[in-house]
Amino acid sequence: MEIITREYYANKVDSWLGKEVIIVLTGQRRVGKSYVLKDFVLRHQQDENTNIIYIDKEKRQFGFITNQEHLGNYIDEHFVKGKHNFILVDEIQEVDGWEHVIRSFRTEEETDVIITGSNSKMLSGELSTLLAGRYEEIRVQGLSYLEFLRFHGLNDNEDSLLTYLNYGGLPGLRLIGLGEEEHVWEYLHSVFDTVMLKDVVERHNIRNITFMKRFITFLADTVGKINSATSISKYMKSQQQPISTNVILDYAEYYAEAYLIDMVNRYDIHGRRIFESNRKTFFGDVGLRNMIVGGTREGDIEKVIENVVYLHLLRLGYHVFIGQLQVGEIDFVCTKPLGQRIYVQASYLITNDETREREFGNLRKINDNYPKFVISMTPLVSRNDDNGIIHLHLRRFLTEGLGV
Repeated sequence: MEIITREYYANKVDSWLGKEVIIVLTGQRRVGKSYVLKDFVLRHQQDENTNIIYIDKEKRQFGFITNQEHLGNYIDEHFVKGKHNFILVDEIQEVDGWEHVIRSFRTEEETDVIITGSNSKMLSGELSTLLAGRYEEIRVQGLSYLEFLRFHGLNDNEDSLLTYLNYGGLPGLRLIGLGEEEHVWEYLHSVFDTVMLKDVVERHNIRNITFMKRFITFLADTVGKINSATSISKYMKSQQQPISTNVILDYAEYYAEAYLIDMVNRYDIHGRRIFESNRKTFFGDVGLRNMIVGGTREGDIEKVIENVVYLHLLRLGYHVFIGQLQVGEIDFVCTKPLGQRIYVQASYLITNDETREREFGNLRKINDNYPKFVISMTPLVSRNDDNGIIHLHLRRFLTEGLGV
């Protein structure tokens, strides 16, 4: 299959070359980390001054590399002095003791190391210790809306947007095709089953499979809603399945480690404090979220839009929180280094005064001059200025960003 360059990740990876850091690509299974590596090979292999050592642990030919000795020997055999060596290892968590070898080769002159892994506890949660702090982690997400259009050869219109909101952005759908809905859902189901089995059940030796499935369904159904472990425990008890808050917190962490979900903290706008309780949950891919809950999007389009807006804000480089006012809530408080901040509300349609007051009114309660946005699918809206609050159509936001 033709490899399409994802410029965002290509540029980000290239920007860290030659800086003596280990580049680590993390993210949920099947979001395209392997293809970012393959694209890197295609973009750099023509340079006669480079030597690329590429190990793909999902291929049988590399099955013999199971520990640090095998890994070190293979790299030594293919290392070329006098050239710039690029060491690429895909799914490195399959190699026992990999960190010792990777740390060693990072110190070699004219050498860059790029690795990928699917599980954040293996990588993200322990990287600082494993790699002695000399690394740059790049989280790979599913396709953005613009990438989705390019991968599937679609035009930017309302039908394409609705397809994206329904099926999500896993790159593998390009091979499956979007013509047969049944095939799409079967593919998404197979990805979900693999993530749950490999990165949740087997990794954490899960025994309560019934609760595991029920809990992830609950989180999918309550996307964008503030939950606490206590409230979830009470709900489960009402469903004749008593589960302690500690177990709920553990399982939520397992899903987050597998990049199925993000748990987003609240930010007290007036007090400028971050709270780690009563968080919102968003899914790393809305297609998987939609597959889990089933049905159509008619009843939960608001949740899907909020999830998609959240993911795109991450792509734009923001740290994202849930905004807490003394009375009311702001969907997203987004920050960048050097004090940059924006506020964002996500909605489906703003067609009456009540909805307008809910979305715009809360933003007007914030007494500062940082940019404020409402993003919706309201017809005839492209980019309107409503007394200093920018109302953006979702398609424009996903194709052009915020314009700040």
